[in-house]
Amino acid sequence: MPTLRVPTLQHLARNWHDNPIRIKSALVGVVRHPPIFSYNCIFGAVRDRLLLNISYEQIVEGIKRGTKREEDRDNFLEILPLLNDFLESLSPAYVHGVKRRYYSVGRGLMVPFEPPISYGENGVVHLPWFSFWRSNPLSAKRLSLFMTIVDEILREDPDLENARFSILDFSLEKKGGIRSLEIIDSDDIPRLSEDEKYKMLSVFAEGYFLALEELSKLASRDEAEKKTEDPNQLSLV
Repeated sequence: MPTLRVPTLQHLARNWHDNPIRIKSALVGVVRHPPIFSYNCIFGAVRDRLLLNISYEQIVEGIKRGTKREEDRDNFLEILPLLNDFLESLSPAYVHGVKRRYYSVGRGLMVPFEPPISYGENGVVHLPWFSFWRSNPLSAKRLSLFMTIVDEILREDPDLENARFSILDFSLEKKGGIRSLEIIDSDDIPRLSEDEKYKMLSVFAEGYFLALEELSKLASRDEAEKKTEDPNQLSLV
C-alpha cells in the first residue's frame, strides 16, 4: 500500500476539516485512491518561461508530447494560455527560484512551502502562488489558515518578509464552467487569530496521525491476508 506523504501547506489547508476523523478519512482516501496526475509540469512551465526563457510554443509542444492521457493533456492546455497571458504581462527586473521552507504544524509534523518563483518589478518583490486546481480552490477558513501561515513563514525570512504575496487561482468560473484567472491580493484575505490557528492545526495534526495509524493497520491486514492465501491457488495462477 502506498504511504501517506507529508502534505504541502496548500494541501494541508485543503484537507482541513473541523474534526480529526474527517481529516483522517480524507487523507486515507488520498492514499487509497491517489490522483492520477499532478500539475508538476505546469509549475515547471512557470520556471521554464521566466527562469530559462523557454518559448510558449516549446512548452505547449512539450506538454502535448509528454502527456499520454488525452483528458490530462486537455486540462493542461486549458491552463497554459491563461498562464502565458499573465507571464507576458510582467516586466520583471529579475526572477529567482525560491527555496523550500518548512512550517511546524505540531507533534513533529513539518509541512513544506515552496513557491515556484519570486520576481522584482518596479522596486517591489512579488511572490505569486499558483493554484491550478480545477475546482474547490481554497476559500473561507481554509484560505485564512493558509494565508496566516504564509505570513509567519515570510516574516521569518529577510529575503521575503516585504514581498507582495498573491494567489493566482485558475479554477473554473462559477458561471460558464470554463477556467479563468483570478488574482487574489493577500491583503484581501482575513487572517486567523493565534488561538484559531493553533486549534485548527491541532485538529489537523491529530487527523494526520490517526490516518497514519489507520494505514498501518490496513497494511498489516493486507500482509496477513497474503500470508494466509491458499498456496495451491497461487501455484495454479
